[in-house]
Amino acid sequence: MERTLTERRLILIIGAVQFVNVLDFMMVMPLGPDFARALGIPNASLGLVGATYTAAAAVSGMLGALFLDRFDRRKALAVSLGGLVAGTATGAFATGLGSMLAARFLAGAFGGPATSLALAIVSDVVPPERRGRAMGAVMGAFAVASVLGVPAGLELARAGGWRMPFFAVAALGAVLAASVVVALPPLRAHLEARSRATSGTGALLRRPAVALSLLATAALMMAQFAIVPNIAAYWQFNLGYPRERLGLLFVAGGLVSFASMRAAGRLADRVGAALTTAGGTALFVAVLFAAFISPGSSPPALALFVGFMATSTLRMIPMHALASRVPEPEERARFMSVQSAVQHLASAAGAVAAAGMLRELPGGRLAGMDAVAWIAAGLATAGPALMGLVEARVRRRDRGGLRPPPIRLASALDPAPGRLRRHELDERMHLR
Repeated sequence: MERTLTERRLILIIGAVQFVNVLDFMMVMPLGPDFARALGIPNASLGLVGATYTAAAAVSGMLGALFLDRFDRRKALAVSLGGLVAGTATGAFATGLGSMLAARFLAGAFGGPATSLALAIVSDVVPPERRGRAMGAVMGAFAVASVLGVPAGLELARAGGWRMPFFAVAALGAVLAASVVVALPPLRAHLEARSRATSGTGALLRRPAVALSLLATAALMMAQFAIVPNIAAYWQFNLGYPRERLGLLFVAGGLVSFASMRAAGRLADRVGAALTTAGGTALFVAVLFAAFISPGSSPPALALFVGFMATSTLRMIPMHALASRVPEPEERARFMSVQSAVQHLASAAGAVAAAGMLRELPGGRLAGMDAVAWIAAGLATAGPALMGLVEARVRRRDRGGLRPPPIRLASALDPAPGRLRRHELDERMHLR
């Protein structure tokens, strides 16, 4: 009996890829105080660990823009996952700051392309009118990683030491890489379109919509990652949240984020990405003020963490949904690789800048987070305006009929759902 592939199943597979990729990055932040204590790393330097990952992902993203669109997306994704697994496993053998930074550089070098390819696959097969919801579902991996992955990693670290979560995520990634090869069909439609394309990467980057989209990405990610690498230490030492209940923060934040992701995707499809991001940004700035700028004597740590997670997703999902509409199909992995590079470079810049502004006080408390939060708030407010300009250009182009229709997989979201056999999917992708 021939295997079939529906849009829903493909989104599930890509969501699993994102889960492992996000978990590999996310778990390092809450584990930071644990391995910092074991390896003699100052808490104020933990931002450098996250920045190294994002800097490596930025470099690989720029390089990937030159060649990722030349390969079958399935094979390229499997290779990227294999490299991510190797980098994650290497982190378990770190003996100090230098070796940990080297391990995270290796993981980031493959994690960045894995994200680009995963989002390119979703954009290849999901029509624009449903892409916000699809991106919300795929990016729901962030919430699942928060609810299940990070708390599980924290418990593994408590039971077996800080190295155990690295081994566990590496093993999970190896299983998933094999699953990608087995479950996904070849994804080569972009190759034929690419052979007819005349524009190169330079011409792509000179387009106003592309440049504005990348600027919006940079602003949103710098704002986010000026804060994120320091959250675990800040919540424990500044807000007095106990280490043994740290997993509860991520469970609660992940559950609310999952709901807000689905809502953000639907809102982006219905009212537009820029307007959805504007609302999320207003709430995000309010949370920054309450948690970091003026927290008071007894701030509600759990509620503030949940608010930070939820408002972050309300900004990020529309950004990704809109960005997926900017390039042509044959340029998609190339564009998303550049976007990944900008995203990770901006994240690294935000983390490094914050690390330079922070000082560790006696008892582990961080001084300077209020100034970091003010800068994050200023950067965040630039995102919606830039996205509004991108959205206007994309809509004008689409109304002009210049965009070819996307490949359509069968989907439970279609009015009359059906199924495509693997050879039929291959044929549609080839003939497109």
